[in-house]
Amino acid sequence: MPDMADNQTAVSRRTLLFAGGAVTAGLTAGGLAWARDARRPAEPTEPEATPPLVGAFDLRSGAELLEPTGLFNTTGPQSFAFDDTNALIYTLQTLQSGIRLSDEDEPVSAGDRKSAGDMCLTRLTAAGKVTGHMYLRGFGHGISFGVEPVGKRTFLWVEGKADPKNGYGRSVARTPFKDGAILDSTDPAVAHFDPLPGASDLAPSLDLAGGRVLVSHEKGREHRFAVYPMTDFLAGRRDSPQVVNAGEQVKEEEWFQGCALHGDFVYVLTGNPYTDKKGKNPRKSGGNTYISAIDVRTGKPQGRRRVTVAPDLPYREPEGMAVSMAGGRPALCIGFSVKTEDRRELTLYRFTG
Repeated sequence: MPDMADNQTAVSRRTLLFAGGAVTAGLTAGGLAWARDARRPAEPTEPEATPPLVGAFDLRSGAELLEPTGLFNTTGPQSFAFDDTNALIYTLQTLQSGIRLSDEDEPVSAGDRKSAGDMCLTRLTAAGKVTGHMYLRGFGHGISFGVEPVGKRTFLWVEGKADPKNGYGRSVARTPFKDGAILDSTDPAVAHFDPLPGASDLAPSLDLAGGRVLVSHEKGREHRFAVYPMTDFLAGRRDSPQVVNAGEQVKEEEWFQGCALHGDFVYVLTGNPYTDKKGKNPRKSGGNTYISAIDVRTGKPQGRRRVTVAPDLPYREPEGMAVSMAGGRPALCIGFSVKTEDRRELTLYRFTG
């Protein structure tokens, strides 16, 4: 998925969309809670024969979960993850151009940051207030990640050991969150896992409700998803995951923008930002953001539908996907990158069953 900082045009591999809404976000004893009803349901653009459910979620209408919100850096968001226990949202983005961190001799360009796999992580409240950040150097691009609350600590599951050829992760990394820290992928505090030798573009996410780890990866010319019980993954039993191929759910011309695991399904997000009128994805097209589902038991597709919410968002690139269990009811949530005059912002929309 593209990144943009300091008026640079980003080059991306992900995207998504939904209708605007009034927002009421709050905290409950159970974690993150919200109530944002879409003011204007999206007009269906798919044939009526298109099944309303993709996996277990109805994508015909949705609600705004987070209004366009600036992150710690000005670059575009890449992905997000929920800590429902503590009513928090975490996001990843590549570093903006010209930043010199405290232990660096000079500022670094956005291009060099991206190639190196340097990322900025932002912690937000449910209402979008920034409450913390970290800099992660040499980790990856931030396609997807997970957040694991353990007592008073929070562990991040992210890409690790960025490939210097493209900046994407070659391992699954697990490390504690520490507000304000600058952390290198080579730091001893980072635990690295190599569950899929020979695979590239590794990107984890978590299904905390089901106690599972999802690892998106590429093997040869195939895009795949591997599913592990979390206890087995951490104990070193990673030899026999459930593996499904993305197949036609990620078409060659589409940008892969994120994934999530819930119940029996892997959910896949693809799409591009709006182009000008002469481009392949002009605003009048309604966008080309799609959510697909794959059954992890059989590997078979279980629906694919275009997301038509929030058609008036500026830029509107889908960026990231995660499932929230706030209030005990699962919601499939997607992010959009929104372009403003001097930065990119993140907005989130949710879908329920």
